[in-house]
Amino acid sequence: CCPTRSMRRTFKEMPNEQRESEMAATGPLYLGVDIGGTKVAAGLVDARGEILFKTREPMNAQGTAAEGLASVQRAMDAALAARPGAQLAGVGICSPGPLDPRTGVVINPPNLPCWRDFPLADEIRKRYGVAARVDNDANAAGLAEAVWGVARGYRWVFYATLGTGIGTGIILDGRIYHGRTGAAAEGGHVTIDWHGPKCGCGKHGCIEILASGPAIAARARAKVAADPKRGATLLQLAGGDVSHIQSEHVADAWRKGDALATEVLTETADLLTIWLGNVVDMLEPEVIVFGGGIGELASHWFDRIRANLPTWSINKRSGETPLLLARYMADAGIAGAAALCIGSPAGAPTQMGSHS
Repeated sequence: CCPTRSMRRTFKEMPNEQRESEMAATGPLYLGVDIGGTKVAAGLVDARGEILFKTREPMNAQGTAAEGLASVQRAMDAALAARPGAQLAGVGICSPGPLDPRTGVVINPPNLPCWRDFPLADEIRKRYGVAARVDNDANAAGLAEAVWGVARGYRWVFYATLGTGIGTGIILDGRIYHGRTGAAAEGGHVTIDWHGPKCGCGKHGCIEILASGPAIAARARAKVAADPKRGATLLQLAGGDVSHIQSEHVADAWRKGDALATEVLTETADLLTIWLGNVVDMLEPEVIVFGGGIGELASHWFDRIRANLPTWSINKRSGETPLLLARYMADAGIAGAAALCIGSPAGAPTQMGSHS
């Protein structure tokens, strides 16, 4: 969420000597920008992966390409203004895809109709005089965990963010694996039941359509509709209307010890186990990291998943694979975008405020 007014005022009201000392101690900073269909979040991140300041602005996704870019610039400028005089070592941007991470061109994202084959990285570089990198949010978040987070020190990392959808990233020796065209690591669209429901991607039985937040809610609604008495707790949380049950209600009911909610979430964990068995057989990562709101919920089933992984993998040592909850949760977009700058040819740091 956005910094409060008091958070912004704190830095501005510091004595000049204290402000200069803090900026000097920080060193060069990375600017992480997380673009969505309705908002742009931006934050300043130091070399240790600490987010020093963050803000957000509305995203004009329905306007012209220039208007969309102006939304991004407003968020960037607000973040840069928080540390005047500090040095900018690079800009990283998470954008909805499809996009080309090698060229920084945003191709045709459905929720950003303002941009079609838009050279976002070049436009940012021209305006701010510093190298810019563009990638999708799951790739970037996985990189942040490998560089600064819980996967630091591991060479082969599989990252999954579980929420409204399921996004994944593969990090090999500190680098994002993009594949031939830049579209690799769409792990949320691995099918585990070809007779299963149709996913938004067009395939059937993807893990996203079976274990994401909306999938959890749909499974709970079906169980409550079949047995309203057993689903009384969920019905109460949803105001008495089964159609209003959401994944948040399932989580709340589980925390209250509700048996039906526990059943739904245990089934979700078992579906994730089947999926992860395929991931281990294909990649055998050194560590698997979960982010996102549903990822946090799934972490309570890590012991069950580890115990059952060998049943769904030909690798009988698959249960040894560490399952970790991400360091960056709500801030994964900002931290991930900033991590894109690590190892990029950013050149010499640029003085903040020097862009045109």
